[in-house]
Amino acid sequence: MNPPEQALSAPTVPAPDRPRAAADVTPVSPVAPAATPVPEPTWFERVRDRWYQLVATDEFQRWSARFPLTAPITRYRSRKVFDLVSGFVYTQTLYACVELDLFDYLADGARTVEEIAEHGDMPLASAERLLNAAASLRLLMKRRHGRYGLGPLGAPLVRNVGVTALIRHHKMAYHDLADPVSLLRQGADFRTELSRYWSYADAPRPQAIDDTRVAAYSEIMAATLPPVAHDVLDAYDLSKHDCLLDVGGGEGMFLSLVGARHQQLQLQLFDLPAVASRARSRLEQGGFGDRVHCFGGNFHADSLPTGADVCSLVRVLLDHDDLSVLRLLQRVRAALPKGGVLLIAEALAGAKGAETVGDAYFSFYLLAMGKGRARRASELHRMLQTAGFRKSRELPTRFPIQTGLIVAEV
Repeated sequence: MNPPEQALSAPTVPAPDRPRAAADVTPVSPVAPAATPVPEPTWFERVRDRWYQLVATDEFQRWSARFPLTAPITRYRSRKVFDLVSGFVYTQTLYACVELDLFDYLADGARTVEEIAEHGDMPLASAERLLNAAASLRLLMKRRHGRYGLGPLGAPLVRNVGVTALIRHHKMAYHDLADPVSLLRQGADFRTELSRYWSYADAPRPQAIDDTRVAAYSEIMAATLPPVAHDVLDAYDLSKHDCLLDVGGGEGMFLSLVGARHQQLQLQLFDLPAVASRARSRLEQGGFGDRVHCFGGNFHADSLPTGADVCSLVRVLLDHDDLSVLRLLQRVRAALPKGGVLLIAEALAGAKGAETVGDAYFSFYLLAMGKGRARRASELHRMLQTAGFRKSRELPTRFPIQTGLIVAEV
């Protein structure tokens, strides 16, 4: 196998002197589904619609707020609606706490309002306003003698580089979603900060992107990946494999965590040339230089390196359209030997207990980014079957809100 420095410019693929293009895989033509008549609403659906028509009336809402049996439900739903209205203010409260480094500042103990105001370089009245808001959200807690300390939702953010980096990153998303109706109407034609930040999203030749443009998003991907990686490694045992190929592996954070846990495993990474170069440096500094080979290329156009018996796609499929995903799955299938395994790890739409993550959060975030969508596990199973995988299954993870895991076999 080529040494890493050669691999960056020359991935090991069959017939390397042959131009590598989309023709390396079976072309896929989307087939428009046949139009089917829409069935009439069921009796239950008609009853439910009539019920919500009643609930929507002012008279019913006033009555339900007074009636002892329905009043708790009415108050609960009113509070949930108000939370939706106030959600942006809640996120800005969190963002301010992160920007002022309050969680790390309070990690050693509670502080007075005066101390916190001085730390944040803000007037006392502003500090009180922020601290009261953060306490109401359980990010902080009021203590005796006018002090404030960490709350149950703020404590996990202490020195949590990945989550705090993600919170800061969302400043762009808040800006892009300020006019959601225009975004919905214009779709991918709406130029956003997120589309410029994720530079590969609309680049005509992603492989030509230089280090300057990939640095920012590569760093945040690396910072936010460890929780997902640990979920994957705890759910699936890689010790039975010899070599792992991480496609779209970024700066190599997933491979470094894999390598530390499975010291017998050989490691491969495939990403854009500028990203793969950054990955090689990170992995060599981490002591994995003799076990890892980094390949630069474009997985939308190039064949993938061979030699691995397990491949991973960690947070890769989300931000690509269906046809691109299907073609990528075909390339992975072509690179794996018989009996090989593919791991797909990303947030899934419709995940039980995390429905809002895929259908609300990622749906609008990816719209602002200009590409991709969250998919249900059933959709990925069908795509895997179409791509030639023999069977696939979903494995449970500790935190389905961030990590869905599908295992497919060749």
